[in-house]
Amino acid sequence: MRTPPPWTFDAMADQSGRVAVVTGANSGIGYVTARELARRGAHVVLACRDPGRGRAALDRMRGEAPDARLELRRVDLSSLASIRAFAAAWDHDRLDLLVNNAGIAMVPFARTEDGFESQFGVNHLGTFALTGLLLPHLIAAPDPRVVTVSSEGQRFARFDLGNLNAERRYRAAFAYVQAKRANLYFAMELQRRADAAGLALRSLAVAPGLTRTNVLTGGANGARGRLYASLTGLLVRAAFRPTPEGAKTSLYAATAPGLPGGRYIVPDGFLQLRGEPTHRTRERAVRDVVTAGRLWRLSERLTGVTYRLPAPG
Repeated sequence: MRTPPPWTFDAMADQSGRVAVVTGANSGIGYVTARELARRGAHVVLACRDPGRGRAALDRMRGEAPDARLELRRVDLSSLASIRAFAAAWDHDRLDLLVNNAGIAMVPFARTEDGFESQFGVNHLGTFALTGLLLPHLIAAPDPRVVTVSSEGQRFARFDLGNLNAERRYRAAFAYVQAKRANLYFAMELQRRADAAGLALRSLAVAPGLTRTNVLTGGANGARGRLYASLTGLLVRAAFRPTPEGAKTSLYAATAPGLPGGRYIVPDGFLQLRGEPTHRTRERAVRDVVTAGRLWRLSERLTGVTYRLPAPG
């Protein structure tokens, strides 16, 4: 049996006519995801926290893709007020694709302006709130997709619903993988609820594999000092693959024709660390409807965002 050729960006279908939002599009996987969608005709909104970095990314992207249809809008996933403002200002007639890419990783303990542990607050609650508030615009699209970036590290999470918000103790690595497991629960539960409502929406989760981005060195991690930055930078360059390789799963999930919702797309190599996009089916979190439902209800209570799905039929 012949091994299929590696999936490349050239395999992506024409994206003309689609309106897309990519969070965290100013760098790393988000930047590559936004650029490649725009290169293939999508109108892409770069949803970024820092206006200066967002403007620099927009200018760079326009240089790399001169014909791209791009715009920059600010959203800070650590702030429910910022998320609500972003959603309230949406002025396109629909939203075809939302890529929930933005996140932080293994940062020192901090709380968001709304009082949430920062990794749980940004990576999960911010994503949950943004998607829910944009849901009416997604439903207005003929074939909407939501792609949520989880992590291969979520497999190692000890998911504790009683300590999601650092109620008892905080360990950066454990908080990170727990938040990434929450991303996976969210994506699968969104698909179940969309199916129950009879919606065409497709929700998918992805893991990028080991990828060279600034998630371990930028943002809050910048306060860890030069030694941390130097050692982490060396590790990333030596062991992690180039950023475009890490964007493959996001772009595959966002564009592959006929791809059903409720899928978890990961690299097909050892421990999901590298390789070509494939569907991961033997994942307990994909099938754990009880925990996903409890997390959903908790997320609605904490954020104040209730998903208003139409009744089936």
